[in-house]
Amino acid sequence: MNPLGLSATAFCCMVFVLIGGVPFSNAQLDPSFYNSTCSNLDSIVRGVLTNVSQSDPRMLGSLIRLHFHDCFVQGCDASILLNDTATIVSEQSAPPNNNSIRGLDVINQIKTAVENACPNTVSCADILALSAEISSDLANGPTWQVPLGRRDSLTANNSLAAQNLPAPTFNLTRLKSNFDNQNFSTTDLVALSGGHTIGRGQCRFFVDRLYNFSNTGNPDSTLNTTYLQTLQAICPNGGPGTNLTDLDPTTPDTFDSNYYSNLQVGKGLFQSDQELFSTNGSDTISIVNSFANNQTLFFENFVASMIKMGNIGVLTGSQGEIRTQCNAVNGNSSGLATVVTKEDGMASSF
Repeated sequence: MNPLGLSATAFCCMVFVLIGGVPFSNAQLDPSFYNSTCSNLDSIVRGVLTNVSQSDPRMLGSLIRLHFHDCFVQGCDASILLNDTATIVSEQSAPPNNNSIRGLDVINQIKTAVENACPNTVSCADILALSAEISSDLANGPTWQVPLGRRDSLTANNSLAAQNLPAPTFNLTRLKSNFDNQNFSTTDLVALSGGHTIGRGQCRFFVDRLYNFSNTGNPDSTLNTTYLQTLQAICPNGGPGTNLTDLDPTTPDTFDSNYYSNLQVGKGLFQSDQELFSTNGSDTISIVNSFANNQTLFFENFVASMIKMGNIGVLTGSQGEIRTQCNAVNGNSSGLATVVTKEDGMASSF
């Protein structure tokens, strides 16, 4: 019996799953969905991301996170990509996304290349899902066959984005509640948190841990003292808050299990990271230890959780549409020129 939950293989064999109160069948999505209509899709996406990551390796973590931020708000439907219009309030301006999410321009670049090769065929939601998997691969992380066939939403939900996306200041109770709302297990929570093995974070999202944690006037006692001093040098008290530091101080651009090893020695950057190991008596501690000791086990569970996440609330068949441009619904070009957020550092925990 596997105490950590489903392996990737076991998960893929499930046919019916209930996520967030919305039933769906894995049979609706299929890795071979575009085999006859856009057979070079993977190579197109991979080509763009390979070029982008050479100049900006941080982008790989940002795209994994962008997929997460899409799926946790009304499902994996590319709603996060929609700009403000007269009838749409963009999710990009919600607090967890504003001045935070990155990669919108990269997704648009991919979409343009895909449209040139396969017009009116591939959804932006599927491009997000593929980009997350290829980003993991390019960072030397796990790979998987991405189930495809999602369609794009006609709406966005700004208020739901503010409600559903976890914050870097969440304690373990709030993190578990947030994931439970999506019918995700504790193992899913710990596995998906491992996405923080790559990427960067802005000082403003953890500076309270360095100087005045929970209004105590002192640093967070769970922080490694040497790591604390390093972070204080990067993030001075009263500073601008926009300086960046690595989410994983050991191998910042490699997708590996060092994220969990860092938690074991008090080197989790966000409170929401360190809570997984430093909450007394928590069932997350044994999972962190298992993933730190067995990278293959972490990879298997990360893949299973990513596939599970990629199925939240998907639109298929005749639902939604296939957008020709990712930041506006078809026939509403007025949204294309509107930019409602700056792409910068990390705001949500994931």
